[in-house]
Parts: sequence; C-alpha cells; structure tokens
Amino acid sequence: MDLGGEAEYTPSVSSASFRVRRWALGAIAGASWLLICGAAAAAPAVAAGPVSTAGPINVAAGPVGVAGPVDAVEPIPLDDSYVTDDAGVLGDADERAAEQRIAEAYEKTGIDLFVVLVDEFTDPADRIEWANETAELNGLGESQYLLAVSTEGRQYFISALDSGPLSDQQIGSVEERILPELRENDWLGAITAGAEQIETEHAAPGRNTAIWVGTAAGAVGVAGAAFGAVKLSRTRRTRREQQERIEDLERSSGSALVAADDAVKTSEQELEFARAQFGEEPVAEFARALEAGKAQLIEAFALRQRLDDATADTDAQRQEWLTRIIELCEEVDTTLDAQAASFEELRGIEQNAPAALDAVEQRRTEATGAADAAGAELDRLRAGYAAEELSAVAENPEQTASLLAFAQERTTGARASITDGRTGEAAVAIREAEAAVAQAEGLQQAIIAHGRQLAEVEQRCSDLIAELEGDAAAARAMPDLDGRIAAAVHATEERIAQARTELSGAARRPAQALQALEAANANIDGVIEAARAAERARQLLDANLAQAGDRVRQAESYIASRRGAVGATARTRVTEARASLSRAEAARQADPQSALRDAQSADRLAAEAISAAQLDVNGFGGGGFSGGGFSGGYPRDEGSDLAAVLGGLFGGSSGGGGYGGSWGGGYGGRSRSSGGSWGGRSSRSSGSRRSSGSRRSSGGSRRRSGGGRF
Repeated sequence: MDLGGEAEYTPSVSSASFRVRRWALGAIAGASWLLICGAAAAAPAVAAGPVSTAGPINVAAGPVGVAGPVDAVEPIPLDDSYVTDDAGVLGDADERAAEQRIAEAYEKTGIDLFVVLVDEFTDPADRIEWANETAELNGLGESQYLLAVSTEGRQYFISALDSGPLSDQQIGSVEERILPELRENDWLGAITAGAEQIETEHAAPGRNTAIWVGTAAGAVGVAGAAFGAVKLSRTRRTRREQQERIEDLERSSGSALVAADDAVKTSEQELEFARAQFGEEPVAEFARALEAGKAQLIEAFALRQRLDDATADTDAQRQEWLTRIIELCEEVDTTLDAQAASFEELRGIEQNAPAALDAVEQRRTEATGAADAAGAELDRLRAGYAAEELSAVAENPEQTASLLAFAQERTTGARASITDGRTGEAAVAIREAEAAVAQAEGLQQAIIAHGRQLAEVEQRCSDLIAELEGDAAAARAMPDLDGRIAAAVHATEERIAQARTELSGAARRPAQALQALEAANANIDGVIEAARAAERARQLLDANLAQAGDRVRQAESYIASRRGAVGATARTRVTEARASLSRAEAARQADPQSALRDAQSADRLAAEAISAAQLDVNGFGGGGFSGGGFSGGYPRDEGSDLAAVLGGLFGGSSGGGGYGGSWGGGYGGRSRSSGGSWGGRSSRSSGSRRSSGSRRSSGGSRRRSGGGRF
C-alpha cells in the first residue's frame, strides 16, 4: 500500500514510514505478550481437565438431578439462539436485530445475554424463582445471564450467578436501563438497551484482570499495522472530502461577495435616480433597505479579511465563516431586489401614466357603487345579530369612505401632474390611489364574508344541538350508580335551551352559543365514555372477584394446613392478596375500574403465595413429601416431622389424602415426574449462538432480588 501519496492532504512519506515502523514494533511486542500469556494460561487448563464443549444440553430430556417430584416447575428450554420468543411478540426482523446486537455485546465483553419472552410466569409464578430455575436447568454459567420477561404479567428479572463478571449492583443498573423500554412494550428496544448497558458496566474501571490486559494488548499489537493503515486511509478520505467542501465554499462565497458588492453600488445609483424622479418620500424605504444592506456587506468583508489574514484558522472556522458570508450576501440581494421591483413598478406607471390614471379612476368609481351594497348588508346583519357579533366589521363603511376620498384626491393630483409634465410625481400619486382603492375593496368584501360566516356558525349550532339531544337520550339509558350521568344530562339540556335562546330573536349570538355547545358536547362525551368504561369494568369485575376470592381462600387454606414449613414470602403474598381483595369488594359499586385492578392484583398475589408456599413445603427438611409419607430428606416416621409441616394441626391421615389429593402433587393434586417432558415444548432453531463455549452451571448461588413489574 502506498502511504506516501496525496501529499496535499496527508503527512509526508517519512512520517508515514515512521508510523508503519511503530505499528510493526507494536505487533512484535503484542505477539510476545500472546506467547507469555498463552504459556501462563496453559498450565491451569491442563490441570483442570477437559471442558465439555458438546453444545447446549438436550432440553427434551427434562430436568436432571432433581430429587423427587418437582411440583409447579415448568422451565422454558432455550432456543439455539440468544432470544427465545415464546410469547410471539417479536417479528422476524426484530428477532434478527436482537440476535445481532447481543452477539456484538458478546464480542466486546465475553458475556452472553440470553433473553426469554413468555406470556406469564407460572409454576412457579414468582419471577425470581422462574428465571433462576430456567437458567439452572439450561446450564447457564458465570458469564451467561438470563433476562426473563413476562409480557402479559408485566414482570422481569435477570438471573445471574454471584460469581459472574458483573456485580449485583451492575446487573441492577442493566435492569434499570431496560425498564423504560419494557413499559412501552418495546421488546427490541429493551434487549438493545440491555446489551448496551452490559457493555457499559463491563467497561467500568477495574474490570479486566492483568492476564486479560496482556492478552488484549498482544492482540492489539498484532492487528496494529492493519488497523493503522485502514485508519490512515480513512483519515485521508475524510480530510479530502472536508477540503473539497471548503474549496466549494471558497468559490461560492467569493462570487457572492462580488455580486452583493455590485448590487449595493448599483442600488446607490438607482436610489439617486429615483430620488430625483419621484421625490424623497417614495424612496425613503429604499434608502433604509440600502443602509441595512451596506451593514451586512461590511460584516461579510470583515469575515473575508479574517480568513485572509496571517493568523491560521481551523477548518471548522473557515467552514463557519464562509457559510456566514454566503448567507449575508443572499440577504443583501433579497432585500435590494424587492426594492428594485417596487421602483420598476413605479417606472411602468410613469411610462403609461394617463392609461394607469384612467384605470384607477374606474376602480374607484366601481368601489364607490359597491360601498352602498356593503352598507346595506351590514344594516341587515345589525337587524338580526347582537352588536358584539359584528364588532369586526362595524366600522368598515366609514373606513371605506375615507379611503375612497383619499383615492379621489390622489387621482386629481395625478392628472394635474401629468398636465404639467411631472410624470414622476403622477406615478407616485397613481400608485397611492391604487393602494387606497384596493383597501376599500377589501373592507367591503369583509362585510359580505362575515355575513356568510355567521350563517355557517348558526348551522353548526343546529347540528350540535341535534347531536347533544342524541347523546342525552343515550346517556339516560345507561346505569347511573353515582348520579354523574344524570347531572351531565341535566347540564346538557340546560345548555341546549340557552343556545336556542341565543339563536333566536333580533339579537342572535351564534358565536357565543357555539362555544358553549362545544364545551357541553365535550363534557357529555367524556361522561358517556367513562360510563361505558365503568360498565365494561363491572362486567369483568364479577368474574375476577369470584376467581380472586377462590384463589385467596385456596392460598390461605394451603398455607394454614402446612404452616410449619411455609416461610415469610408466601405469608406476605397471601396477606397482600387478602387486602387487595378487600379493597376490590369495598370499591365494587363506587369505582369498578379500581376494584377490577385490585381484584386482578389479589388473584396474582394469591398465585404467587401458593407457588412460594409449595417451594417452601417441597424444600422443608431437604426434600418433599407425598403419597404415603415423606420422601427425600424426611424420615418414614410420619410423626414429628409431618406435625412440624402441618404446624401441630395434624387433622388427616398420614397417607395420600393431603390437600388436593397428594401433598407431593402440590395444589390441585397434579404431579409430574422429574424425568418427564418440560411441557411438550419443542425447541426452535433460529441460528447458532455467537458464544463458542457450551452452557454449563458453575454450581454457585444465584441472585435472589432485583427486577420487578413494569
């Protein structure tokens, strides 16, 4: 590769050669680091024995190593990719984008982020237990994290081993980062945000060990020469493009300065000619515009001087100042062109002054005749509408008369000037007469247009009254438990009656009536919509209250009959469930929507209580109990230990007649063998993972807090 070309944009040949030599030395040093670090890492690798790289575990075989029946545990087998969309909320394009983004994070950090999206967390319903059991049964290791999201249950949690590269606080930062996207149902955004935050947390000070730093330094050294050459080429290209932009600006700004300076000089001459031709007053505005243009031109030349002085300027400064020069010159041209057009018009009038004078006198005569019709229309409006409805046009006839009188005065003066040969003065007078007549015509047209507008407002009021009467009739047929609907109907009817009064008689106020009717329409529409929403909530509330009440009673019964083994989590959930159910029943009539939310919360909390209680019972004393007695960690003597589980209230046989038919089967009498299927869910393959290693558990403990609702 020739590193010495394009000398106008790049360093000298000697400088480039020096860089190549420096990169070569870096490559040699890096290779040495790799050899040293590789030798250091080889010994413990041999001592540790071979590590299985057989790929992902066979999820179809079910949980491995779980003693006894595993009640209420249905972990999700992960797909052969980073993202397992069991809820079906990601499209194909979003799933591919998520896979790519997570793979990029792995390449930068060496950390795998697996994501599983499901509708609800069930068996267990607790988000932490569900995520941790799914991670364990899929064999995720120290550098592999599982983000579990319940899209319908609105919960999430990141499962991680305590021995992993990220601390619990750093994982919490990742959870905080994805929370806004989860709340917006932006699943791809949440995954992307999680990958970005993992990169940020992994780059925190103190993250890399000495061996990692040495290995990375070696890799950078080996790749240094290639990277440097690419970077130099890219820098050359960027520099060349910037120089081309500046050169274009140089040419454009130079042309603009010359054109603007010529325009100012030409305008100075035009101003003197116009002053002599038309007098001082008609050119006053032109003179002010010319002075402003001169000031802008002075600023532009000052910037050009700064660019041409001996002080070196940066490329950014040159680009900024050249752009400003072009803007100033364009403003000068625009202002002076507008004034030049005005004087071209005056000169056109001067060249044909007699014909222009006849034309403006004809327009003035027609406007004078139309003034009578406009006045008659205003009188008609005054006979039917209140004075405030006509305030915008009430003075139009007087203003029209004044303008037409001024136009007549100027046309008389213009005729005298033409007779005396003062064509410049005649042109100014004719143009002023034209402006006056045009304003008079506009005032007359405004009166006619205002009458049409008032008629349209009255029609809109009639339409609104009919709509409001229909809304009131519909509202009367709706349930009205708190009297809000009746109050809204009464207010609407009062507003309709008042509007009819305002729209009748000799002092109608349609604008005032329309404003009040629109407010009444918005009010009753809101009341009707709220009533319909409350009715929908009431229809759902009865079913949800019945379901929640049954679930809470089941949870309370299950915990009470096994309270010797049930811990604080299940008791807390069932207490909160009972409180939510009580609030729902209390608000049943007054606020059905709030009651519905509380009933749904009670049902969810009760389910979590049952799940937590089952976990406590299954783990009590190191094992579960089922059928004819205890299994796992319990002795076959069914006396003291069973009494401990039941909390001293042993009220049934010690055989298989536990709650739901089988203590070991869990709530509802359902049991599942640990060696069976995981729910019959087949694995979907959407491409191999980016991580080169297999998923394997380190045997460490996992996070027990974090995540939550979104």
